[in-house]
Amino acid sequence: MIINKEDFNKVQSLTKDFYNRDTVQVAKDLLGCLLVFNSSEDIAGGVIVETEAYTQKGDPACHTARGMTPRNKVMFGPPGYAYVYFTYGIHYCFNAVTNTEGVGDAVLIRALQPEIGIPLMQKRRGRERLKDLCSGPAKLVQALGMSKEQNGADLTNSNVRILPGWEKQPEMVTTTRIGIKEGAELPLRFYVKDSPYISKK
Repeated sequence: MIINKEDFNKVQSLTKDFYNRDTVQVAKDLLGCLLVFNSSEDIAGGVIVETEAYTQKGDPACHTARGMTPRNKVMFGPPGYAYVYFTYGIHYCFNAVTNTEGVGDAVLIRALQPEIGIPLMQKRRGRERLKDLCSGPAKLVQALGMSKEQNGADLTNSNVRILPGWEKQPEMVTTTRIGIKEGAELPLRFYVKDSPYISKK
């Protein structure tokens, strides 16, 4: 799918009802959808090929496991909004808030298959190979040009949106999450089978 700046507001985003469901199911269903960001420079985006579910209940790695804070407040709000957080003092990660309002759940977008604005993403990342552009949660945020300014953005009506993607649900692999200490054993990571763009097998 090719989208230009003039057509950005005409495209059909995923609805709030899509996000207002069980977080694990949303994490699976996001595979094959298209994440796009319309920055002042231009549009960039890609197909979601890897996600991780984070749930408030029974998940010690979830940012809301110990309750609401100024940092994670967005996760307790209505579903269908962006939760962007700063990590390791240098990176941002992008999540979609899910489940019912008042429940602190979200889905981390871990990797994209680059599709839109590839030259711009290559410039931002300082990399040429496509699989080096968005093969990780911090990489894709940098490639798309997002920052903390997108925290709390409405994913159905802002400059960052997730659009319906592949008509046929891709074949999926379910595995444990990576890059965390607590809750790493939970099978809450999902990726498109055989995709060369995921962060790690």
